[in-house]
Amino acid sequence: MKKKTLLLAAMMSAAAVHADEGMWTIYNLPPQVYEAMQGEGFKLTYDELYNGDNALKNAVVNFSGYCSGVVVSPDGLVFTNHHCGFEAIRSHSTVEHDYMLNGFYAKTYEEELPNENMFVSFMVEQSDITGRLQALGIDNMGSKEQAALLDSLQNVLTDSIKGIDSTLHVDIDAFYEGNRYYATTYQDFTDLRLVFTVPKSMGKFGGETDNWMWPRQTCDFSVFRIYADPKTNGPAAYSKDNVPYRPKRWAQVSLQGYKDGDYAMTIGYPGSTSRYLSSYGIKEMRDAENAPRAQVRGVKQDVMIRHMRADEAVRIKYDSKYAQSSNYWKNSIGMNKCIDSIGIINQKRAYEARIKAYQDSTGYLKGKLDFDKMKELYELRFEDVKAMMYWSETFRRTNEFCTRAMALDRMEVMGPKNKKSKQYILFSDNSDEWDEALDKEVFAVLLKNYREHVAQKYLPKFYATIDTQFGGDYTKYVDYLYKNSFLMKSEEKIYVNRKSYLKDPGVQLGLDMLEIRSMLRDNIMRTSDSIANMEKFLCAAKLRMEEDMPHYSDANFTMRLSYGQVGGFMLGDKPSGYYTTAESIVEKMDKGDRIIDYQAEPIMRELLSAPDHGAYTDPVTGKFQLCFLTNNDITGGNSGSPMFDGNGNLIGLAFDGNWDSLSSDINFDSRLARCIGVDIRYVIFMMDKWGHADRLLKEINAK
Repeated sequence: MKKKTLLLAAMMSAAAVHADEGMWTIYNLPPQVYEAMQGEGFKLTYDELYNGDNALKNAVVNFSGYCSGVVVSPDGLVFTNHHCGFEAIRSHSTVEHDYMLNGFYAKTYEEELPNENMFVSFMVEQSDITGRLQALGIDNMGSKEQAALLDSLQNVLTDSIKGIDSTLHVDIDAFYEGNRYYATTYQDFTDLRLVFTVPKSMGKFGGETDNWMWPRQTCDFSVFRIYADPKTNGPAAYSKDNVPYRPKRWAQVSLQGYKDGDYAMTIGYPGSTSRYLSSYGIKEMRDAENAPRAQVRGVKQDVMIRHMRADEAVRIKYDSKYAQSSNYWKNSIGMNKCIDSIGIINQKRAYEARIKAYQDSTGYLKGKLDFDKMKELYELRFEDVKAMMYWSETFRRTNEFCTRAMALDRMEVMGPKNKKSKQYILFSDNSDEWDEALDKEVFAVLLKNYREHVAQKYLPKFYATIDTQFGGDYTKYVDYLYKNSFLMKSEEKIYVNRKSYLKDPGVQLGLDMLEIRSMLRDNIMRTSDSIANMEKFLCAAKLRMEEDMPHYSDANFTMRLSYGQVGGFMLGDKPSGYYTTAESIVEKMDKGDRIIDYQAEPIMRELLSAPDHGAYTDPVTGKFQLCFLTNNDITGGNSGSPMFDGNGNLIGLAFDGNWDSLSSDINFDSRLARCIGVDIRYVIFMMDKWGHADRLLKEINAK
């Protein structure tokens, strides 16, 4: 009888889990969740998913700290998104050999292109170390003390694991708003080489026109290879003597496809969500973060795209920068629209009223979780957070001059240690990464825009110089800076202990900017620890109130699993459909004379217009399917995540969400939120029919 009762309870709990919501850590996957996965069509055992060398999770990688990827061959080939490999593709491109424009295929190992500052990271194992940290007093510390403790323990754990295997390291991350802490062991491979990419016309097909939209036809993939030490098969710095890595596990590429309602699963590294965030935090996100971000980026991008379209060399330099900027420009706009249309803030307030009632009835966290105090704290810092966002979007990584000005206090001082007058800093020549005309116009436009959107107290002192010496003319001021500051003189010694150093207009500008940033940081930090504690208590109260249900933590760029089904949603009063076809991309290509994002090479139209696509045709629909929808729970960082069927076979790569899902970082709506993936058959088709990459196809051995 007892066994039957427990089984019934487990089944009831499983039914309470939304099969299309959740970013679950795998090492401690709740039994209710695993049972729900099985009920939806998952066929692997838990050991085949997580434990041992042959576990499916061993085929999934953190791709360079901002995306996800999957190993697909016994010789270390990695699939990720085209936009994840975009900067590597750009960095190898020149006007003469434009791999972004024309694509790239390395026909031999020797032709595969190495990349600086790129890596893939494998998760080895994960464990809960909350008790150890609580014993060390972490719950009674401020954020700086906590950071110091976490760093210290992380070093201890890394030193310990390196005693077993010198190629491993440990990261510690907070989960559930700091109510739990997990230690994760990783192995990083830094010799990562570009092997294959389609032209940008296909890898970014639809561009900003289709970004975050459905239907999609983007062939969003690129191929890299992991290289390893020839003696150990372990991580090694780049060397011509390194050999292709032999992975413990790789994913089997499947040409069998999927049907509406089939089980679908992503495993990857989602970056950041805020689903436990209070209504006050969401209001701050909407009005003090998203709105300023979208406003400033819109102004900047108008200048960038005009210069990029006028000059191919400029386009190559800025393609990646523009894509990075525009992605979260559109995301911020869409998220704010969803927040308002769905009424998320009011929904959160209603839920917080339930938690308050639970608190009043149980006394849980009485004297700690105080909603009135939380509201007051958020209001105290609102204007400073908003100004900080305008400051960051205006001055950080927007133009080369400001980047150099703010780097001054972090640069390595060279020269004789015993003779200060000879000590200097040096800017390397990076002229291949930026264009002066574009850079100067962006700077001038953003200076004007910043002043129009912040209070007087947030203006750096150099604004007075603009008024008094340049008559309020931002262009003249920027021209003066570029002409007269030594900041723009690459490969020339800048002596830091001479009188001329502090008089330089670029140094003065940098000091003025940093002064405002310091003021804003100090103002924000006065309430940040208290707000973080309130949010931590709010999460703890939710977990306690719903302790009979499994809960996943917000994303923090650690490995997560999400599961659900293939399927569409309602676009207004019409069904979206769950896949797109070759016919639909040809229809868009026909609009290429009017919509630049739909332009593609004639060969692409020819290939996709073929009357028969052979083995790449879906056996059920009779169509060549390009992209498809699932209700898997994803966010930024999941780009490049493998999409698996119930047998653990690779059926696609996640690359985007739909417009209606843009509020899912704070509130997942299972009716509307969808993951958009590129069908793996589309990927293999392009490698085959366009790239003629026979050696890679044989290596991948798609079934």
